[in-house]
Amino acid sequence: MDKDASDRLVHDPAGGIDRLLEIMARLRDPVSGCPWDLEQDFASIAPYTIEEAYEVADAIDREAWGELKGELGDLLFQAVYHAQMASEAGHFGFGDVVATISDKMVARHPHVFGDDSRDKSADEQTRDWERIKAKERGRQGVLDGVALGLPALTRAIKLQNRAARVGFDWPSTAEVIDKIVEEAEELNEARAVKSEAEVFEEFGDLLFVVANLARHLKIDAEAALRAANSKFTRRFGAIEASLAAKGKRPEESTLAEMDALWDAAKVAERAG
Repeated sequence: MDKDASDRLVHDPAGGIDRLLEIMARLRDPVSGCPWDLEQDFASIAPYTIEEAYEVADAIDREAWGELKGELGDLLFQAVYHAQMASEAGHFGFGDVVATISDKMVARHPHVFGDDSRDKSADEQTRDWERIKAKERGRQGVLDGVALGLPALTRAIKLQNRAARVGFDWPSTAEVIDKIVEEAEELNEARAVKSEAEVFEEFGDLLFVVANLARHLKIDAEAALRAANSKFTRRFGAIEASLAAKGKRPEESTLAEMDALWDAAKVAERAG
């Protein structure tokens, strides 16, 4: 594309995805591009990709629909960025990314795009999805392909789901809770008689089983923990506000005083 055509597209509000692709190409132009963008590679951009995904999730959690549009745009830009670098290296282009995900969605939804019956429950459709994914992976181990870069809590649940599909799972939630009690006791014993490394291991075992409980309860563990984080932030903010009204800061208070203010914040939330 010549410079004039490129400029027209870059400044065309109705340019759509072609406009965004051209903007990305211009940013990475070896002669006239942005020096910062030219220095980047897949590894340096990956953390931004993860961050943008979390910002999308955060906007959804807060129901900040006005912000979500921008956050989704930021995440889309990450996909465009990686595709541009891949194109420069001769691996693939953005069109290949679009074709690959389109082919995958069609193949994994035979009840929509094929001849399979749509008269299935969500659980049955999920099992079909996983069966098709397993066929795509070929002859791999049950746990192969679960990304190492996932948040540890999310990866734990994905590993457990994979194992459960081949029958390696507790039959009931009660047994998972019993295991949590057992792991908590082992952690407590380790604190008294074992090394830091063994305490570390026991703590990890406890977290892993708690993640399994979320799976059995059909709870999104990441969402539940995000909600708990938000609740803690909100209530601690109430403690700070109450102390500030007395001309004090948390470090100038006592644990007993802050505990009382915490309880007051809980009561106020429930009353509201």
